[in-house]
Amino acid sequence: MLPAQNHTGPPKMNWINNVVRPRIRSFLKPKESASENLWVKDPESGEMVFYRDLEANMWVVPNSGYHMKIKAADRLSTFLDEGRYDTVPLPTVPQDPLKFRDSKRYSDRLKEYRLKTGAEDAVTVAVGELFGQPVTVAVQDFDFMGGSLGMAAGAAIVTGLETAVTKKTAFVLFVSSGGARMQEGIMSLMQMPKTTVGVLRLREAGLPFIVVFTNPTTGGVTASYAMLGDVHIAEPGALIGFAGPRVIEQTIREKLPKGFQRSEYLYEHGMIDMVVHRHNLRETIGSLVGILTNAPMREELAETDPSRLSTPIFTGAGDGPGEMPEPAHAE
Repeated sequence: MLPAQNHTGPPKMNWINNVVRPRIRSFLKPKESASENLWVKDPESGEMVFYRDLEANMWVVPNSGYHMKIKAADRLSTFLDEGRYDTVPLPTVPQDPLKFRDSKRYSDRLKEYRLKTGAEDAVTVAVGELFGQPVTVAVQDFDFMGGSLGMAAGAAIVTGLETAVTKKTAFVLFVSSGGARMQEGIMSLMQMPKTTVGVLRLREAGLPFIVVFTNPTTGGVTASYAMLGDVHIAEPGALIGFAGPRVIEQTIREKLPKGFQRSEYLYEHGMIDMVVHRHNLRETIGSLVGILTNAPMREELAETDPSRLSTPIFTGAGDGPGEMPEPAHAE
């Protein structure tokens, strides 16, 4: 008689589960090409740029100077001292108040973008230091539903403004948006006056509000808090306006000027104060905060690294005061 088998050891290999099914999955799953992983196409020139080179250059294409979109975390880490900051807890707002549905439910869209970006909504608020000066910074991420303005984004902007008032710091806003979020209807439009009241409270406290326009900034965001700053700065080539140029052309039935609604065009026509390359934003805004808050930042900066003061402050995007290059990727 054979001895009883001991079944307490490791289970036997299941050939179907462990071999066949993984091979079927790998066969059905689309393979990513090396170019998709390692190379990024310049939207302006079509040039293929090595991903790591683009990342090291703060997501600015080296040859063309095209400013690509940058994630909120990367923006904060490259802007604030030593890349250190603390995110500000944001209030919760009702999810999908209208039970909106188009091709899919709004609640499902929110889950999808939260998984994609790792953020709860389009706006991230943080506190940190800029050349030793405490600042409150908000970043509007276009990757989250086009940076659209809804109740969560409006509450985040107001929270950032109130945090600046409480901590007595300047408020710096990096804005990028396609406008109000249609899935929230009138509630999204109500964020325009709500954020405007928040800006007024910051102004009453005598604290500076610096807005940085990035590509693109349109719709209700442009029509509210984005245009209420003390200083308006734009990255080169950013599209800034209420309605897009194609809509305007179709409405007035006329061809728009070259570069219309781009940063350089708005600078030349007095709509914004400066066009500043992304590499120079940190020094420019640091100097502005020092001037507007009467803080001795420039002397401290000169002792630490004199080369950082080489960028002229109140200039355009060129190499010298008032020098403006041709509009970047203007259409």
